[in-house]
Amino acid sequence: MKYEYKDPKLGSILGLTNNIKEDSARFSSTVNTIKFLWNRNEMSVTITVDDMDMELQPDQMVTVTYLQHVSFSKTDLPLASILFNRAFYCISDHDSEVSCNGILFFGTQDLPIITIPNDQLKKFNLWYDVFVEEFSTPDNIQGDMLQMLLKRLIIMSTRLAKEQHIVKTLNNDQIDTIRKFNFLVDLHYKTKRKVSDYAEMLFKSPKTLSNLFSIYNQKSPQQIILDRLVLEAKRLIHFTDKQNQEIAFDLGFNDPAHFSRFFKKMTQMTPSEYRENALIPA
Repeated sequence: MKYEYKDPKLGSILGLTNNIKEDSARFSSTVNTIKFLWNRNEMSVTITVDDMDMELQPDQMVTVTYLQHVSFSKTDLPLASILFNRAFYCISDHDSEVSCNGILFFGTQDLPIITIPNDQLKKFNLWYDVFVEEFSTPDNIQGDMLQMLLKRLIIMSTRLAKEQHIVKTLNNDQIDTIRKFNFLVDLHYKTKRKVSDYAEMLFKSPKTLSNLFSIYNQKSPQQIILDRLVLEAKRLIHFTDKQNQEIAFDLGFNDPAHFSRFFKKMTQMTPSEYRENALIPA
């Protein structure tokens, strides 16, 4: 079961499938799309994100963006997916409405796996059925209706993510600071590597950010910035043909040797050693 809505004039696309592994190539485009991946089976399923296996338990959902490299080669059961691009719904433009950036999407932390509780499962399944039904109503407001339903899914999922991944003692302003920091790091990690850079953009002191993240998790803001930088380096080494010097310049290093020292400090391997290890499974 595959459904697709597209507007050629805007270049917008929204897709729904109950089996993303089987239907991924059947969509007119999946380039630069954001995806919800939802395990609606009674058994766990495996997906591979950035060459790392991830297991989704029944009634669990995860979001991935076009920054991640996702493979379904190890996915042996149907995995439902909702995908959309910026032209259909720009989460940055609508962030004040849905407050999802830095929590569901474009965060620097681990991918947020959301568990749908039993008492909310009926609500999510009803949403899914209404979504499917709306695809069968091709009129001049279909795009608006589908966008409204997508927004509803984002809001429901963001609420669960906050409940399940955010420390209960944090208030709304503190949560907003955390998610905005995560989002800003994802935007600027190549050019801004000091906590003070982000503190200035958030109108906070570096100490305030450090104290806040000491409550939130075990990583300091500085560590989050560096981890984001090395993650992108790993992606470029593993998934592109770029050489170490090109990668160094792409990531804002003026000196490839400086990049190599940084990468080894973070991973205990040089970029070349990491590249060789990445090729071994192939």
